Amino acid sequence: MEIGTDDAPQHWHDDVGDDVSGRLNWLRAGVLGANDGIVSTAGVVMGVAGATDDSGAILIAGIAALTAGALSMGAGEYVSVSTQRDSERSILAMEQVELEQMPETEQSELARMYRDKGLSKETAEKVAAELTRKDALRAHADIEFGIDPDALTNPWQAAFASMVAFTLGALLPLLVVAFVPDGARVATTVVTVALALAGAGAVSAKLGYSPRLPAMVRNVSGGLLAMGVTYVIGMLAGTHLG
Repeated sequence: MEIGTDDAPQHWHDDVGDDVSGRLNWLRAGVLGANDGIVSTAGVVMGVAGATDDSGAILIAGIAALTAGALSMGAGEYVSVSTQRDSERSILAMEQVELEQMPETEQSELARMYRDKGLSKETAEKVAAELTRKDALRAHADIEFGIDPDALTNPWQAAFASMVAFTLGALLPLLVVAFVPDGARVATTVVTVALALAGAGAVSAKLGYSPRLPAMVRNVSGGLLAMGVTYVIGMLAGTHLG
């Protein structure tokens, strides 16, 4: 019975789709970017708020943190994913050479790998022969390296996702600093950031089909710790330098 037909039950993985690697690439870059944007910018504004009550100074520090962080995240993701893409291309090129130079050996290797996965010798050899005739490179890339030649990792996609997510996350503490009165600024920032991190953890867990509570606890705990440390450092620095 085939999944997705009228006679078959609908399973959870039907919603994942065929482009899992692309989705996970966006998810990883987006979640990391949003979390870094929230935590790092909140940490900066909390640190400065611990040292001074000057709203202008706190806002300028937050804007600087947002700008530098977004550019850094985008550049870092681009470099990292570009390196991964170069490796994937090199692997595919080497595999193509091997297929051209020793096709029979490569087909035997493909059959062996399918036997290792549990197929009988006869079935494995038949599958290997059919896949080799259809697209030998794709067959080897999939079973040996988990690579889809038509869906290589995209560095621009990861860089853009990281920059946008970081910026959106960083805007939250900036807006709190800009519009909340001095007396309630610190408490409001802590509560707002904690809620935002909990939401980001829940969303990432839902998209990644993982438990929500552990992701939420990790996000909130890490963010509150970072803000607490930077606030104390800001207070100490303000006391000694002031």
